[in-house]
Amino acid sequence: MKVLYATQATGNGHLSRAEDIIAALGKRVELDVLISGTQSDIPVNFPVKYRLNGFSFVFGKSGDISLFNTMFKSNLPKFLQEVNSLPIEEYDLIINDFEPVSAWAAKAKGKMCIGLSHHCAVLSPAAPKSEPYTMPGKLICKYYAPAVKQYGFHFMKFDKNIFTPIIRKQIREATVTDKGHYTVYLPAYGDAELYNFLSVFKNTTWEVFSKHNKSPFKLGNVHIRPLHNDAFVESMASSSGVLCGAGFETPAEALFLNKKLMVVPISNQYEQLCNAEVLKTIGVPVLKKLHEKYNYALAEWVENGSAIHVDYPDITETVVDTVLNSNFAPRPVSVDYQWNEPAYKISPA
Repeated sequence: MKVLYATQATGNGHLSRAEDIIAALGKRVELDVLISGTQSDIPVNFPVKYRLNGFSFVFGKSGDISLFNTMFKSNLPKFLQEVNSLPIEEYDLIINDFEPVSAWAAKAKGKMCIGLSHHCAVLSPAAPKSEPYTMPGKLICKYYAPAVKQYGFHFMKFDKNIFTPIIRKQIREATVTDKGHYTVYLPAYGDAELYNFLSVFKNTTWEVFSKHNKSPFKLGNVHIRPLHNDAFVESMASSSGVLCGAGFETPAEALFLNKKLMVVPISNQYEQLCNAEVLKTIGVPVLKKLHEKYNYALAEWVENGSAIHVDYPDITETVVDTVLNSNFAPRPVSVDYQWNEPAYKISPA
């Protein structure tokens, strides 16, 4: 069985999850790996056959996605060329973590594409949703990387095709301590914006991992550090708490490490707004944005916040076996894109 595992590099969560999934897949099938996107900051520690431009969303510096830079750096003709030239017909199965090139190539050529991502869980009818901006967000989640069938990861197991998070080996093996600082990762904010907000809390040490600065510096109680994976993991594992965006992997890792957690969703970003709704239900405080009117909420969290217990067992092998055993299709398929329905038909020989 020849499988293409495709993941994107917008943000770091997809690549963090990919390493363990790829290791499990490599034991079971003949595997090639595809990565597209330009916004990741962590090293790739596995062999990659295809490195593509894809389509990446670009972070702004005021808590949002920069639509201007996203469109400016997008190259639709190149994207279409990548879709058309990808030899998708060589594979029996495509397993896709919200990666658009392979997803659209599979759809165009009638190949079996299985979604295995957090976004698939966000789309599930069983998962809580954010009411504002529902339609645009749903359209992006649904059509950015379409798949025949979806398996998802979420903070809670909302239905049979949703799994608890894949916590990478590096996090599972980290030494957990409390050195008194707070780890901050908010890539949609600039360093100046973060400093202006955090420096008000004079008695708290903030270790800010920056997507916008390559050199470390310190201003009072705010330490700005370039984003390097090992340093970030060490800081998070030794922190008193984690302040981060409402993405998926970093909040899940903070919860697994039994760190108190506060999240700030990216403005108008549907997936993160939905994540924030789920995190609220388990007791994680959510800030709408970094603004002085929320100073009291942050101070209260620092002084009185507590960690929330979660149970995230190592299920990587089980997830991979479930996907492979349920979806092996050796011939081209005609597809019907429905959530959680095996709605494909094997084409006649």
